[in-house]
Amino acid sequence: MINAQRQRWRKENNKDTFRMKFLKIVLGVFLFSIGVKAQTEKNVDKQSLLWTRYYNQLELNSKWSVHTEVDNRIFTNPVTQNTFVSRVQVRDKVTDKVELGAGFAYFSVATQDPEVKNGFHIPEYRMQQDATVKQVLGKVNLTHRYMIEERYIHKSTTTGLVDGTAFYLRFRYRLQGDYTFWKKEKQYLKGILYDEIMINGGNKIIKNTFDQNRVYAAVQVGVSPAIALELGYLNSFQERANGVDYFNRDIIRFSFIHKVKI
Repeated sequence: MINAQRQRWRKENNKDTFRMKFLKIVLGVFLFSIGVKAQTEKNVDKQSLLWTRYYNQLELNSKWSVHTEVDNRIFTNPVTQNTFVSRVQVRDKVTDKVELGAGFAYFSVATQDPEVKNGFHIPEYRMQQDATVKQVLGKVNLTHRYMIEERYIHKSTTTGLVDGTAFYLRFRYRLQGDYTFWKKEKQYLKGILYDEIMINGGNKIIKNTFDQNRVYAAVQVGVSPAIALELGYLNSFQERANGVDYFNRDIIRFSFIHKVKI
């Protein structure tokens, strides 16, 4: 009887400890984001964008999968092309709670300011590796994603591309939670909320070690075992290379998620 009580106490104590750690992480990221914004109110460019994305998950077996993504991003005021993204990655489900991924992405950036049209696109070639850890907190599924990106950005001037690329490292941490409101047969409705912080690294980074913070809230509807639709709002607060000016972007994102099993 005493041992059973001790086990229950330890279990409850572990849950409380985990909750406190989770709350501290969320609070720390939130306060950091607020602090950066508060210090830079006079040098912030407000922008509105629409992201539309096709995301394919090809499941090879219970362990391995290939994920591909096509993402088009446009400014909405005025309507101007921002970025086109294509990405592919291989994922390894190590355990039910740990997943590893590695991939390659291509970015074509038209402009970062809808009022300025360069007349040319800047290519970026990006490699990425990540480790994803899953946890359960009550009815909420938590996901911690730790990512490293190696970015090769084509050099350019205000008039066009020049020879060579610039190399940058970027470290990303995302804390995501999702909650299923209802699930019936092969359909479901869930809510998604995450906060992601990005930090630049390398000896070429002088003024903008902090890159950006993203906060995202969305609703995802599973219409069949193979198809899901997601509509969300993303706020991106990003420091520009000069370390003085910032982008504060309000983004509506629509995703078409396609799951295929071989």
